[in-house]
Amino acid sequence: MATNHLLEIKQHGQSIWMDNLNRDIIQSGELKNLVENQGISGITSNPAIFEKAISGDKTQGVNADNAMYDADIEAGVRAGLPTYKIYESLVFADIRNACDILRPVYEASNTLDGYVSIEVPPTIAHDTQATINEARRYFQEIGRENVMIKIPGTKAGLPAVEQVISEGINVNITLLFSVESYINTAWAYIRGLEKRVAQGQDISKISSVASFFLSRIDSNVDAKIDEKLKHGVDDINLEAKLRAVKGKVAIANAKIAYQEYNKIIESDRWQALAAKGANVQRLLWASTSTKDPDYSDVMYVDELIGPDTVNTLPPATIKACADHCDVADRVETDVEQAYQLIESLKDPDINIDINVVMDELLVEGIDKFVKPFESLMNSLENKVKLLSPV
Repeated sequence: MATNHLLEIKQHGQSIWMDNLNRDIIQSGELKNLVENQGISGITSNPAIFEKAISGDKTQGVNADNAMYDADIEAGVRAGLPTYKIYESLVFADIRNACDILRPVYEASNTLDGYVSIEVPPTIAHDTQATINEARRYFQEIGRENVMIKIPGTKAGLPAVEQVISEGINVNITLLFSVESYINTAWAYIRGLEKRVAQGQDISKISSVASFFLSRIDSNVDAKIDEKLKHGVDDINLEAKLRAVKGKVAIANAKIAYQEYNKIIESDRWQALAAKGANVQRLLWASTSTKDPDYSDVMYVDELIGPDTVNTLPPATIKACADHCDVADRVETDVEQAYQLIESLKDPDINIDINVVMDELLVEGIDKFVKPFESLMNSLENKVKLLSPV
């Protein structure tokens, strides 16, 4: 029987979560099978995923609405619920059912894994108090210990992270691109735990991940390099310099972030929390489907395997990895080269400002969640009108 490399990765201290949640995989038993037999130990959702699940995949034609949710939408209409509450009733039901399927993993791993992530509305990404309020409400209404609330790592998001961690809510900090944003996130988690300790509360059951995005970085940087190459490069050395950077920045950036993680867990402040039973905030590699067909379809998995990490994979990457991932600890290999590569972007010949790239990606990232969220609300509104009694 062929080796399932997903199970092999687990032996290296990395958890594999799936980046896709819909009612179909819950009801068909597919999620249960992935959890019990394929080594999947968590699942994440986001507004774009739910839009496809509830409104139907628009790539399959305009009438591809998913009837699986219709009975519940009708029930919401009969109950006189506003569209937003109907949306929540659909999504919360899926999250609860997924949490129940993953509960055995949560218990067997001593609360390390078995989480289901759900995002607060992306429209409040820049509102600290609204984010705190919604994170509390989601955690309470979903009513599952193994739910993890996703909060974007914006300036407004981090004080919210600190507060809800202090209240014992599990948090997935999302849309992290720069190493600096990761460091800020890690300390927000630590401050939240410290606040909880000061209140005399237990911190051993709280879990958090810092979702560090990958492929979008390479897509952005590669486009800038391609633009330079398109305008013609006379110097062979310069062309080689530019090509040497393509497809390499995201992994180098992630390896540097992991070095910062090591420094943080060696700090006195972290050690004091660890002595009280705190769980490390693991780095989670997100946006791991390879966008460029010239690159390996599992490069964002192979290159970043290592202890105390999570990799969240879309279904196609899960299949590819199970089949042909090359499993070895690599998150701490070629670290010096990673620093050199990021430094080389400042070379006047390359001239790519990594901070500008990261800022662009954060703005785009929020937009990529807001648009499908608004689109989903519009689709639901139309469905509600169709199903409403005249």
